[in-house]
Amino acid sequence: MKNDLQALAAQLLQTADITINGSRQWDIQVHNQDFYYRVWQQGALGLGESYMDGWWDCPRLDMFFEHILHAHLDRKIHPSFWQRLKQYIPKLINYQSKRRVYEVGKRHYDIDNNLFQSMLDSRMIYSCGYWRAASNLEEAQQAKLDLICRKLHLQSGMTLLDVGCGWGGLAKYAAENYGVTVTGITISKNQYQYAKELCVGLPVDIQLKDYRDIQQQYDRVVSVGMFEHVGHLNYLTYMQTVYAVLKDHGLFLLHTIGNNETYYTSDEWVVKYIFPNGMLPSISQIGKASENLWVMEDWHNFGADYDQTLMAWYDNFIRHWEQLRVRFDERFYRMWSYYLLSSAGGFRAREMQLWQIIFSKQGIPGGYVAPR
Repeated sequence: MKNDLQALAAQLLQTADITINGSRQWDIQVHNQDFYYRVWQQGALGLGESYMDGWWDCPRLDMFFEHILHAHLDRKIHPSFWQRLKQYIPKLINYQSKRRVYEVGKRHYDIDNNLFQSMLDSRMIYSCGYWRAASNLEEAQQAKLDLICRKLHLQSGMTLLDVGCGWGGLAKYAAENYGVTVTGITISKNQYQYAKELCVGLPVDIQLKDYRDIQQQYDRVVSVGMFEHVGHLNYLTYMQTVYAVLKDHGLFLLHTIGNNETYYTSDEWVVKYIFPNGMLPSISQIGKASENLWVMEDWHNFGADYDQTLMAWYDNFIRHWEQLRVRFDERFYRMWSYYLLSSAGGFRAREMQLWQIIFSKQGIPGGYVAPR
């Protein structure tokens, strides 16, 4: 059976121009012959875990995944009964309920601030940069922050709610450069503590809070890289909550990764090791949750920029690994590299997108002018 599975794997990979034990940068080197059975049985989870275990390698994982996704190999392998069942369960069970909401904070964002400081830009912005006129990560992230502020038409004296404020970079930037008063909420204790210290002396209030507990009203609302943790069963609640806390003539900017197709769960390996209970929305899911509430003023896709952002994060991670290895082992190194590079390949193949969407309650009189 092992030989049959190896032959089948070789045949499938050839359709993506990938050769087992080949010499090109995107070819894989298989070190353990049980690799084929493991991936056949466990799918994406088996592929990722076998890489973490050192069963296979690839000089350029980002290129490997770009080839796989361009060839749509995931659609050519029929999932097992148990894999199909795992995909069905999230349609019924709310994995992003209030009881579970802090899990991703504990397991991902609270890993170690040193890791994120080593990997990210100086402002600790953990979302896609805007590379239109940028030559490096620092410039791309500052351009993204300013783009957000301009899209929100921020003016001095306004109040801004930052839903999922991360380490406080956007809150600080908006307060310092646009004269607004900011409330930032996060479900990560490390982010909460870091952001509070970062914003000392500014009109910024950082809170450890779930979005469903927001009550005060604001002139503007922004959410950057947080909607990926909301879950399809909560999309309507999320939209209704933001609608309730935004003043009548306000603007809401939603910045989120998105899928080309509608799913109800995420890659099993990603959910287990990187973002527990996470899932990416589709256009139709966002549209369904926002209809009868919002006027969609602008929808901007710069998902191709996430490839460049992720590769910059990976370069920083590799460059600082000698300092980080005192805190993390080699298995973590392989896991984190797999996460960053597989994601880069996904965006390069245009299987995932990055959307910035502007909503208003009643429509902007005369039309909304969208900065780029």
